[in-house]
Amino acid sequence: MVRVANPPDRFDELIARFERDWILSRIWAHDFRVWKTDPTGITDRLGWLHAPFAMTLELDRIATLVQSVRADGFEHALLLGMGGSSLAPEVFALAFGAQPGFPALTVLDSTHPEAIVEVERRLDLSRTLVLVATKSGTTTETLSLFRHFYRRVGDAVDGPGSRFVAITDPGSPLVDIAAQHGFRKSFLNDPNIGGRYAALSLFGLIPAALLGIDVEKLLRRAQLMSIECAKHEPLDRNPAVRLGAVLGAAALGGRDKMTLLLPTRIASFANWTEQLIAESTGKEGTGILPIVGEPVAPSEVYGSDRLFISFALRGESRNEQAVKELEAAGHPVVHTELDDVYSLGGQFFLWELATALASCVLEVNPFDQPNVEAAKVLAREKVDEFRRTGRLPQDDTPSLTADGLRGFLAKTKPGDYVALQAYLPPGNRLTDAITVLRKTLRSRFGVATTFGYGPRFLHSTGQLHKGDRGNGHFVQLVSDPQPDIPIPNEAGDPASTLTFGTLISAQAQGDRQALLEAGRPIATYAVPSDAAKLVCRIAGELEGEG
Repeated sequence: MVRVANPPDRFDELIARFERDWILSRIWAHDFRVWKTDPTGITDRLGWLHAPFAMTLELDRIATLVQSVRADGFEHALLLGMGGSSLAPEVFALAFGAQPGFPALTVLDSTHPEAIVEVERRLDLSRTLVLVATKSGTTTETLSLFRHFYRRVGDAVDGPGSRFVAITDPGSPLVDIAAQHGFRKSFLNDPNIGGRYAALSLFGLIPAALLGIDVEKLLRRAQLMSIECAKHEPLDRNPAVRLGAVLGAAALGGRDKMTLLLPTRIASFANWTEQLIAESTGKEGTGILPIVGEPVAPSEVYGSDRLFISFALRGESRNEQAVKELEAAGHPVVHTELDDVYSLGGQFFLWELATALASCVLEVNPFDQPNVEAAKVLAREKVDEFRRTGRLPQDDTPSLTADGLRGFLAKTKPGDYVALQAYLPPGNRLTDAITVLRKTLRSRFGVATTFGYGPRFLHSTGQLHKGDRGNGHFVQLVSDPQPDIPIPNEAGDPASTLTFGTLISAQAQGDRQALLEAGRPIATYAVPSDAAKLVCRIAGELEGEG
């Protein structure tokens, strides 16, 4: 059951509307008019509704793959994917971990050369299975990483194709690539499931099974949640209806900062939720902004733009006192309790359906991402210019300073948010430093903060950044990647006309231009690749001025 404390205005009204207009039943009946008058991009994106049951037909094929991988002595699995292809596998890897006798899973969703080098240093590629996961089969980051690792695995073993597995849609270019290079296996997912709704499809279940997770048990939890979420009577006790109504009512009332509070073991679930909510609702001048990884503060720190989602995992400690104080201060708080980590199967489904319901309230299509494509086009234009001229367009990028950051954020106002975007190698030291800076910015400017590594966040919150109501302020951190890594033009061919350093720089420039064209304020600062010390120093300078 989803328990709601201090429900926002219109919460009961929306539940009554869902009942009056038969919204839940119409979603189950695939009625596109729940969201829009045009079926385009809706009727062919509802396969996730049936995935908990439909995917049981794939369990034998998945088990056969896992058995062969274990028999061949693979110690590692490396997943190359972005967004909907990588976030659920990351949840499984971090929440469950690899079971004894099963390969450990590494998810690589960065094009930063230093991130790639770190993965190569840590993994024995001669004993690594590589999963290439992309719904479209055209994702630039994924295919670039594939071409690189195909060559690197080929340096370690003969016949590298047998070390690769494809997960994609029928008819995608990856199907032909897999056949051409002799992949171990190709899995074709239901094409009627969009990327961010694919956690309970082959994109999530194959990595989970390779970790030794009982995917049949995971699906059973999802099936039980699906049954609960299909019940029309009493509608006000339906968990998806309650969650969808509170998300929608909060956003309509200005509480559009959905702040997620999770115990450590399942903290990664917030990253999956972030993409689902942001990319589904952030468009047409509206949206719900997920706040992930922001440290809990005293209740008086928060403004009237917050909705809190508190997760509890039985046997794990949580922020009980802080949550009680938030409730006592009148903030709306949603409580969800999980029996164990396998309950995540049910949570995946619950949040998918609740997001579809909240999107109905906001009158947006939850299955498209129009502004994501704009940034991709601009990044491709930068790459094309590099290939023509041998250089990317260069502006004078100032170094990150406290004075510069203070000046840029001086125009923030209550209800705004600051998005920190690091086109840097992901790492715990930098993440921790950014967390310190986020606390300082929240205290100093009174606004919510978010953080994402590029280009990863482009496949998550990037849609909302350009499609919401325009209350974001964007701080882009870039570095000159050294040493750089060439991207093979073709798998197995050493010839290269582009490097990963150039690619990630083009993506940063393309996103900057897309934000400017959308009328969003953005400041770009140069930092060293190892920026943790600098970020902490600047946070200290700003804190000392408060």
